[in-house]
Amino acid sequence: MSKKILVLTGGGDAPGLNAVIRGVCKRARKESTQGEPWEVYGSIEAFNGVLNEPQEIIKLTTRKTAGIHVKGGTILKTTNKANPIKFPVVQPDGTTKFFDRSDELVKKLKALNFDAIINIGGDGSQKISKTLFDKGLPMVGVPKTIDNDLSATDVTFGFQTAVQIATDSFDKLVTTAESHHRVMIMEVMGRDAGWIALHTAIAGGAEICLIPEIPYDINKLAKKIEARYKKGRGFVNIVIAEGAKPKAGSITSSAGEKGSEHVRLGGVAYQLSKQLKDAGCKAEIRETVLGHVQRGGTPTAFDRVLASLFGVKAFELVLNKEFGRMVAFKNNTVTSVSLEEATAEYNFLSQNSYLVKSAKGLGISFGD
Repeated sequence: MSKKILVLTGGGDAPGLNAVIRGVCKRARKESTQGEPWEVYGSIEAFNGVLNEPQEIIKLTTRKTAGIHVKGGTILKTTNKANPIKFPVVQPDGTTKFFDRSDELVKKLKALNFDAIINIGGDGSQKISKTLFDKGLPMVGVPKTIDNDLSATDVTFGFQTAVQIATDSFDKLVTTAESHHRVMIMEVMGRDAGWIALHTAIAGGAEICLIPEIPYDINKLAKKIEARYKKGRGFVNIVIAEGAKPKAGSITSSAGEKGSEHVRLGGVAYQLSKQLKDAGCKAEIRETVLGHVQRGGTPTAFDRVLASLFGVKAFELVLNKEFGRMVAFKNNTVTSVSLEEATAEYNFLSQNSYLVKSAKGLGISFGD
């Protein structure tokens, strides 16, 4: 009889998800031609495909996975509202309550007789992997997030593509800022980590970069901008992470959608614009919020390669029955770490890191 693997993608989408799926499937098919047969299945919308009635589980055939590595998104679809440990259920009065359905999920997965489950996702998804592994399921994790906020791997796939998209957009804003003598503020994603913002700022040559890890002083920013202008001429380009905040303030957020565990970030570019005007900034200011454009489109070659390697490694962990582990990229090598290590620490940008120090060496201000 064939052995069976279930693959799923959870949380926000990221360029490279399809390359991981394809990598798992191609490596499994190679093993099938040389040894025991393997079949790979996919759960639609993360664990919803298992929990839903009827279940939505599809067989990942050669036809379904051929050439998908160049496509953004995920053929298995995804959701950030299917955490089996805190599963959202809308009540008759319109409110949402969260329930632990992990035991129900474990029971259903065991009934399906999968030999392994590969969960592709970020910090939240791998915490789910750890819980399910502790409950007896053969779990393997693959790190995915454009935010690069998993500390157990040097880099996550999707991050490099997001930075490239942000940098391409920033380059276009630089020319219009210079032409009109304006201050251009570009807001990027990243939630609680400033990796996308800082990489974009360095690549694009920004004068100012504001990240969650370094709260900013608005008066220092106003002085920095003023110094760039002479007789009304000059320009300034600012990259700001969606989770950035002033020293005497909080993040800019709104209530999340029903079923989401997180607040909704976004709009900090407009808040910064108002703060600068209130601080006496006389220059014209324009704001651009990139939003979800950073998640979409064709993955870069780097992310396609990394994601493909992750897919192959994930299958090999299954093959060797090394469960309870997450694939990782460390010291230019694809390896694995325990799920416990994978979820132990959030990957913040250290103020003492060489990246931050180098950015300051380039003259980039963090407003601190």
